[in-house]
Amino acid sequence: MAVLENCEPKNVFHYFEEICKIPHGSGNTKQISDYLVQFAKDRGLKYIQDEMNNVVIYKPGTPGYENAPTVILQGHMDMVCEKRPDVVHDFTKDGLKLSVEGDYISANGTTLGGDDGVAVAYGLAILDSDTIAHPPLEVFITVDEEIGLLGAVGFDCSVLKGRRFINLDSEAEGSLWISCAGGMSGISHIPVARVDAKGEKIAVKITGLMGGHSGAEIDKNRANANKLLGTFLYSLRKTTDYELISVQGGQKDNAITREAEAKLLIDAKELENVKAFAAELQKAWREEYTGTDEGITVLLTDEGAQEARVLHPTSREKVVFYLMNVPFGIQKMSGTISGLVETSSNIGILVTSEDEVTASSSIRSSVEAAGKNLSDKLEYLTEFLGGEYEIKGVYPAWEYRKDSPLRDKMVEVYEQMYGEKPKVVAIHAGLECGLFYKKMEGLDCVSLGPDIIDIHTSEEKLGISSTRRVWNYLIKVLEALKD
Repeated sequence: MAVLENCEPKNVFHYFEEICKIPHGSGNTKQISDYLVQFAKDRGLKYIQDEMNNVVIYKPGTPGYENAPTVILQGHMDMVCEKRPDVVHDFTKDGLKLSVEGDYISANGTTLGGDDGVAVAYGLAILDSDTIAHPPLEVFITVDEEIGLLGAVGFDCSVLKGRRFINLDSEAEGSLWISCAGGMSGISHIPVARVDAKGEKIAVKITGLMGGHSGAEIDKNRANANKLLGTFLYSLRKTTDYELISVQGGQKDNAITREAEAKLLIDAKELENVKAFAAELQKAWREEYTGTDEGITVLLTDEGAQEARVLHPTSREKVVFYLMNVPFGIQKMSGTISGLVETSSNIGILVTSEDEVTASSSIRSSVEAAGKNLSDKLEYLTEFLGGEYEIKGVYPAWEYRKDSPLRDKMVEVYEQMYGEKPKVVAIHAGLECGLFYKKMEGLDCVSLGPDIIDIHTSEEKLGISSTRRVWNYLIKVLEALKD
């Protein structure tokens, strides 16, 4: 029996569960892309699968809609792969383990991939139906959105004829998203030298943080484990001498880092002092982050007396200086839209190799000049420490369009259904709409979706009744787009 068998609408949740059986983390999308192609073949629908594994499935308009303007329904097939430390799960080969509790679906300690599996499920359910009235459709599913919108960047948009574009990658029912921030990944490479040392080796792990989406949750005062690790290392040196072997934390720069770890050498006589220091800092952090991250935990593991190649003292200080000074969180609020984060940064990845510490930050801004300025700060910080800086995954902001017939029609349909206007909002998270808006002249975009809670975390939940209501609304919107 399918876990979601009793969830309505049945066809949407059927396809959502089928998607969840297929590993589809970013960079691992061939299998799910082929699933989409086979879906199209089985139904005799025209399709395109490009070299990157992006997929477009075409469906003619239903009777009476044959000559209506084409509508693009768009989402992405990849998901962020995060899990709780106690959960055994291999995202490269294991399907998700779904469960239903009340009105929500979750994945038992891993990310659910509602972002953006629900878009794929909506698209397939519409393509599979012979009763839903709709214009000609281009259901467009991209790859690797979560690691820099790579599928959208590399896609040849000439195969898309539609100019009415409904993105299905939002997470707030009752809201129509009509603008978003642009962004990039700013990557710092800090060179390090090493020397030989002996001592008591300890692992310091900062864990128990909430994490979350580095755009949607950046305004919620959630802690970043990489930044806390920098604070730990800086503060510890005031009380105890130590040698630094490595620092590491996070796997995605678009997720607020939940765990980070440092390997140190200390004098064995100082072990109890370090434990006491860690306990005191943990207490202070739990007070500082009351309401968001009361579960912050500093774990110390004694790995015994060892010899190790540690960072030269100068290199150690450079790394600690970088972690203390790298920007994190809101950098500026919008001066024109109340409550909107304009510019932010999130150091989401921290890795140590033999001769380098690498850090990757997600930089977001709805103002191009502000985003560049923040990137320049990161570049200057990196170069000041003798490192090299690079930019990857640049994507443009989706600018507000004053005249939008699609938006007006969708507002009208919402009012007819619910007797009130939807929220029409700009958001700080990045969407592929910005890229397509730049690449496709005359594109009219709106984004919508059901409630998804705590995306990009192991606590992610998809609202069942919300998914049903947004489905009903989407069907009504398609029915209304006859002219």
